[in-house]
Amino acid sequence: MTAEEQVVKTLIERKMKISFAESCTGGMCCERLVGVENTSSVLDASFVTYANEAKVKYLGVKASTIECFGVVSEEVAAEMARGVAKETNADVGVGVTGIAGPGGATNNKPVGMVCFGFYVKGSVQTVTMQFGDIGREKVRKSSADFVFETLNKIL
Repeated sequence: MTAEEQVVKTLIERKMKISFAESCTGGMCCERLVGVENTSSVLDASFVTYANEAKVKYLGVKASTIECFGVVSEEVAAEMARGVAKETNADVGVGVTGIAGPGGATNNKPVGMVCFGFYVKGSVQTVTMQFGDIGREKVRKSSADFVFETLNKIL
């Protein structure tokens, strides 16, 4: 059983819904979940919010959070996760924001840095991963892999 299949199975068993708020992964997490049979019973809607303004408008991320911590931060990932769950009435919300590359890096935020927020029934966990400058698609894939591995641990 794949990690995605296990997530769907667990969500069905627990009668829970999930939604994604994706930036650097561009919908890859949602796409992978949709590849699993019976996903329609656990997924209603998700968002790809690439621009900062979209994160604010659709997910309720505070502009002040972006200004204070930067869009690639655990604080923004947490607000994305909370916001997508609220907007879609989901029990589980996942927020992903990062720098897939090849550009966009700063001294403090290198290519391959991705921040994740995991909201589960009122509680939010965040984590930052450093995948390294392994190429845009590998950063995106590694991020999606990490999302499903983490969901299987926390659900």
